[in-house]
Amino acid sequence: MEEGSKIEDELELPLFDLAAIISATNNFSAEHMIGAGGFGPVFKGKLSTGQEIAVKRLSKDSGQGFKEFMNEVNLIAKLQHRNLVALLGCCIQGEERILIYEYMPSKSLDYFIFDDQRISLIGWRKRFDIVKGIARGLLYLHRDSKLQIVHRDLKASNILLDINLNPKISDFGLARIVEDDEKEATTRIVIGTYGYMSPEYAIDGKFSVKSDVFSFGVLLLEIISGKRNRKFIHPNHDHNLLGHAWLLWNEDRALNLMDASFGDSSDECQLLRCIQVGLLCVQKFSHDRPTMASVVFMLENEGAVLPQPKEPGFFMERSSNEESSSKLRNEESGSQNAVTLTKLNGR
Repeated sequence: MEEGSKIEDELELPLFDLAAIISATNNFSAEHMIGAGGFGPVFKGKLSTGQEIAVKRLSKDSGQGFKEFMNEVNLIAKLQHRNLVALLGCCIQGEERILIYEYMPSKSLDYFIFDDQRISLIGWRKRFDIVKGIARGLLYLHRDSKLQIVHRDLKASNILLDINLNPKISDFGLARIVEDDEKEATTRIVIGTYGYMSPEYAIDGKFSVKSDVFSFGVLLLEIISGKRNRKFIHPNHDHNLLGHAWLLWNEDRALNLMDASFGDSSDECQLLRCIQVGLLCVQKFSHDRPTMASVVFMLENEGAVLPQPKEPGFFMERSSNEESSSKLRNEESGSQNAVTLTKLNGR
């Protein structure tokens, strides 16, 4: 309890008693489990007050340990925004490391957009609202919060939805604080999810706010198409979703990217603008990508003139061998948080 009390004193973060968490989750029973990731399993719980909570329990087998746990506690406890999931408290008792969040009844974004049946439940107008909410949450992290934060693992399964399908960015275990004047930082260990990582981060371990912009661009194109970037398959080429979007853009057929379930609910001009914004965000070189402030402006101002995008990162066709080997790389599945560690030599 001494370690937990120290955290509570330093962060003014409510400290939950383990017995209360065990009671709320029926001793972490399987029927209460609502997800799992690199950190460990996530359970739905109900406190004695009737409040529903999401309980994230550090697994003893997790690749992420106490450092990532404390990173999330230190960061998200200081952040408050309508598009960020709220951390209600934590529990550090014995060997247990537990985070308690507000419960999101509509699960995560990937639960809808990558499912053939559920995807039709979210039309284009609602998806556009979700896109704007995610963009505002990232803008807060990058510019408007007291800390300038790079999330480093933005993806569909880390976007939670409340009862009204309003998006909230979650999972700050890999997030990093960067100085206001720090353009780019470097790490020797790259942690994140293939398909959402920017080229400079995946290859050289360099990350900045523009790394998050790249991830946002991938997510935006996934939301429009209802397809995963890495699992995308096309009969006429072996490009990923980014490459496919780029080919369609250059052939003036960009609207072919949109999910067929939109029907008459779609606004073609708005969709084209979003595809263009997505391609601007996933450009190969970080200095070509817009800031999140520019992204929010471009999304919310239909009259704004947008620059033409350049070639996206990872614009290369995949071979059948690469496709087979990619299945062994801990590919993201459902709401699982795929975490891949790669040691890199600094330049």
